[in-house]
Amino acid sequence: MAAQLAVSALSGAGFEIIFGDLLKMVLIVLKNNSQFKPSLERLQKMLEEMAPNIKRIESFNRELDQPKQLERLQGLMSDGKDLVLKCSKIHKYNCLKRPIYNKKLLKLEKDIRDHINIVLQFQEVADTKEILVKQNWTLVGVNNVSSGMKQLSNQVYSGVTQLSDEIVKLRMTISNGDRVDSSNSNIRLAGVCSPPLLKVDPVGFEIPLSELMIKFLKDETSQHIVLSAPGGCGKTTLATALCQLENVKDKFKSNIFFLNVPKLRNLTVIVKMIFQHKDRQLPDFQSEEDAVNHLERLFKQIGPDPVLLVLDDVWPGSESILHKLKFRLENYKILVTSRYEFPSFGSTYKLETLNHADAVTLFQRLALPRDQQSYAPDQQTLEEMVKCCRGFPLVISVVGKSLCGKSAAEWRKRLRECYKAASILTEHEVLDCLQSSVEALNDNVVAKECFMDLGSFPEDQRIPATTLIDMWAELYSLDDDGAIANLHELSDRNLIEVLVTRKDANEDDGSYNEHFVTQHDLLRELAIRESNSKGIEHRKRVILEINENKIPEWLTEQNELSIRAKLLSISTDETFSSSWPSMQAPEVEVLLLNFQTGKHSLPEFIERMNKLKVLVLYNYGFVPAEFSNFRLLGSLSNLKRIRLEKVSIPSLFLTSMKWRKLKKMSLVMCNIGQAFNKSTNKISDAFPKLVDLTIDYCNDLEELPTGFCDLVLLRKLSITNCHKLLALPEDMGNLLDLEILRLNSCIELTELPGTIGGLHKLQILDLSDCLSVMELPEQIGQLHNLRKLYMIECSSCELPSSVTNLFHLKEVICDEETAMSWTRFKPCLPSLTIRVHKEINLNWLG
Repeated sequence: MAAQLAVSALSGAGFEIIFGDLLKMVLIVLKNNSQFKPSLERLQKMLEEMAPNIKRIESFNRELDQPKQLERLQGLMSDGKDLVLKCSKIHKYNCLKRPIYNKKLLKLEKDIRDHINIVLQFQEVADTKEILVKQNWTLVGVNNVSSGMKQLSNQVYSGVTQLSDEIVKLRMTISNGDRVDSSNSNIRLAGVCSPPLLKVDPVGFEIPLSELMIKFLKDETSQHIVLSAPGGCGKTTLATALCQLENVKDKFKSNIFFLNVPKLRNLTVIVKMIFQHKDRQLPDFQSEEDAVNHLERLFKQIGPDPVLLVLDDVWPGSESILHKLKFRLENYKILVTSRYEFPSFGSTYKLETLNHADAVTLFQRLALPRDQQSYAPDQQTLEEMVKCCRGFPLVISVVGKSLCGKSAAEWRKRLRECYKAASILTEHEVLDCLQSSVEALNDNVVAKECFMDLGSFPEDQRIPATTLIDMWAELYSLDDDGAIANLHELSDRNLIEVLVTRKDANEDDGSYNEHFVTQHDLLRELAIRESNSKGIEHRKRVILEINENKIPEWLTEQNELSIRAKLLSISTDETFSSSWPSMQAPEVEVLLLNFQTGKHSLPEFIERMNKLKVLVLYNYGFVPAEFSNFRLLGSLSNLKRIRLEKVSIPSLFLTSMKWRKLKKMSLVMCNIGQAFNKSTNKISDAFPKLVDLTIDYCNDLEELPTGFCDLVLLRKLSITNCHKLLALPEDMGNLLDLEILRLNSCIELTELPGTIGGLHKLQILDLSDCLSVMELPEQIGQLHNLRKLYMIECSSCELPSSVTNLFHLKEVICDEETAMSWTRFKPCLPSLTIRVHKEINLNWLG
């Protein structure tokens, strides 16, 4: 009945007819073909749910002249009808085609759903436009009403598009992977508020996990619970494990929100993160109270499923936030993890350290070598070392990993050091115990310095691995491989965790764009403590945090402080007024600016940083930031590497930036249209030495700037997730030194230029998720040094016969249907391995 009503509701013209035809076709095939029943039923349900919104939005589009909003969706519907018709003709015994077309149906449903949620934001846009239509706008008189409505409509659509670009980032995290390649890593699922995914079951948490589960599932009186324990006891791990329990996921479904709440986290930021996670348009909050009211309304709307809000690592200064989030809602529960108790907020669950048996089990898992060649201590030595860790999972993890494969002398030395700790560890003594594991890096002095550099980043922020590689390469005169080796050294010792956010990421390609680093807050505190052990004038790295515009006393005591550090990190919050203190930093080689405000200014003293080699501008706010004095960066004549994240790059970028020594540039989630699109200034004039360029999630990039292919030294080019990029330059063949070209997820890119055949040094080509590329050029066969090709979700792309000339092609990574296309060329390419990329299970998305 619901299906019939949905079809009848869409009996109008244009897009409504196409939509109705698709739904009719789904219903017909469902009656006569059972082999695709689950996928077709999902598609039917989704179409029925969206039917009222389709009718309303098309109606408003006609009145407000925004027909392009539905063009892409119209194409999806038309293709979908053809696909469903094809499915109806597949025989039930055709085992080869059945899984392929079932996957296509699932992808169709996902594409339509994503397009609604990401691009159109149906309900929000419909409601907003309905208001615009119903209200009698009078702007400059009756004759201007129509144009005024269109202008306002464009503004609304622009705002939604900007939000959509942020949401696309989250969605692509889903499609680009939630696999963890590091054996000791956690990873956040897609969505800024999704709980981490534990790869290994935690040891010794069975009883507390069971007790917490009862409180959240059966005890209706336990609405607010504080999970309290000293640092390093595993509070975050236990909270994460709770969120992964099947019965917890069954109860709360998609309404589990997991947020880190570091010191001085602003409540409005928390609310924005939750709205972003639910793919909702961000309201313009007038105050903190307004933000809280919006959140309460959101939680009411997303019912009737219960809501679980997990606030991780809450500090005493954030206690007021907890009380403001206590809404009078049914089936709404809050779990807080903290080193402190908040008795006025809710009941406290105290997490104890591991008992001896569990501590030994965990320590053995990490400390004992898997091979039979390395030294393994006797049981007495092992148990004495475990006792020194006092049952703290973090200490056991770090100490155990640092001893794995070490000699008997090293074990005895470390045991003597750990004996110095008190029988009951305070937080300071936990740091002392962890310090011994850091001191074990003395045989690798550079790795120890790299560990200390990690304190330069904001608490609970994922650090791009490429940023660390850039820093370490320049600070310690390493090549990229040497920097990567230190990254793995710290990971192997459990001093950091490495997350991989793309399921087909391969370190063998030399690309770490999909790798991120996280660190336990105690280890971060240890790094900061070690960095701050000397006077400010003698520190190798200076870490400056400015919150609520409060400048640290050590900086205000002098009229103009002069530092000798090589690394300077400055972090500011969303209240920062851009009133910078005066400072001299002539020796700084790496500058990290971490900020949140949408309007920002650079410190004036940056002009005098004549030795600066690496600059990182990282905006961890919600929209790209605009800089009032971007021109200051033009004076950095020794700059070699730059990373800009969520920055609006001004039009003067290519004219005023003359970085003659710049080797590597990374632009991530930036607005670069003003600087790149139809620019008359040659990028090759501004950056003549550039060898490595990454442009990622820059959604206003439509074409590459003038003279792009004059960057003749370029060896690595990565233009990924740029959804408006339509074409590559015709003279791509001029990039004769190019070895790696990544274009994955440029969904509007329609073709590769024929001149690509001139890239004779190209070894790796990534075209995954370039959905609009229908065929490869015949000249692709001239890439005689190509050894690896990614073509995941490229089943619509035809392969020319010239691919038989790719004699050095060793591996094609692709989906099943694309693999079938390549199989027919396999006899001509005996060295070729076709690796079918397996889809991940996304059932948790709901």
